[in-house]
Amino acid sequence: MSRLAQVRLTRLRVPLKAPYRLSFGPIGHFDTILVECESHDGRAGFGEATVLTGYTDETIEGSWRAADEIATRLEGLEIEAAQAMLRPYAKRLPFTATAFGTALEMLEGSDYLRIEREHAVPLLAGINASGEEAVREEFERLYGEGYRTFKVKVGFQVEKDIEHVRTVQRLAGGKARLRIDANQAYSAEQGVAFVRALDPAGIELFEQPCAAGDWDSHREVLRASPVPMMLDESIYGLEEIERAAALQAARFIKLKLMKLGSLAALGAALERIRALGMAPVLGNGVACDLGCWMEACVAARHIDNAGEMNGFLRARAGLLGEALEVRSGALILKPGYAPVLARERLQPYVVETR
Repeated sequence: MSRLAQVRLTRLRVPLKAPYRLSFGPIGHFDTILVECESHDGRAGFGEATVLTGYTDETIEGSWRAADEIATRLEGLEIEAAQAMLRPYAKRLPFTATAFGTALEMLEGSDYLRIEREHAVPLLAGINASGEEAVREEFERLYGEGYRTFKVKVGFQVEKDIEHVRTVQRLAGGKARLRIDANQAYSAEQGVAFVRALDPAGIELFEQPCAAGDWDSHREVLRASPVPMMLDESIYGLEEIERAAALQAARFIKLKLMKLGSLAALGAALERIRALGMAPVLGNGVACDLGCWMEACVAARHIDNAGEMNGFLRARAGLLGEALEVRSGALILKPGYAPVLARERLQPYVVETR
């Protein structure tokens, strides 16, 4: 049985190519913790936690302290014992624990990360521009690159949000699907006003209108909505998935690897969503290339719609030495691909190492 010989932590502040506009404010960089686990026989595995305060209760400072505690406890453990030790952390600090859990899975040679043939995972493209002309230019560029599903962020001001969606709808013109995401920003009253003004043409779903814990407000919006609803921030694991099904609260459920603790747990949760009669959506728009690649590997087995693992396209620098290939709006998984870290390229963005 393999034992852990060393755990290395790197805290990074990775700048973005352009600010990412969300309802709770623009993001200019990714706060990322990179975990490297090495066994006594020389095998290594990597994992990532990119912490977005406001989306998760975790903070980068708290996650860094917790990562140091976890790493100290992991050294010298057998892999199976290390995975068991992580389980309580996965419930309390899922983003942080996932970085360790996935590093251990990579070290052990997880089947999820073993790609035997080339696979194209279609990606969603986000509309980040504002103003009709800028939106037109961005949409036409992305459509020309092969993207056929687009995300429109709302949750700023209802009337302006409605006009923004209509602008993108005119551009999509039946040739592309739209997902609308409010990132918890609406009250029930605002959410109802927004959906009542929607033309459902070409809209695949409306995501998380109200606060994560406010299921009653979400259901009020759902009852008024002419388009299918998706929950994201409300969902962390199987308990919330079961609740969403029991309440008939959504047709779509979105998961992110960083919430589940491991690739295996993510795969099981995606299958549970489907078994309960809902459709799973997967992907993190606030993650570096390592996390996005892992999600794409899982998507290749479990997902039949556009993946949202596009955060790596926003970052100025990747964690991996070989850039992920995107072709015709899809992330290309290559057989035999083995991630290697780009240590020298990342050096300017390192905040701290342990």
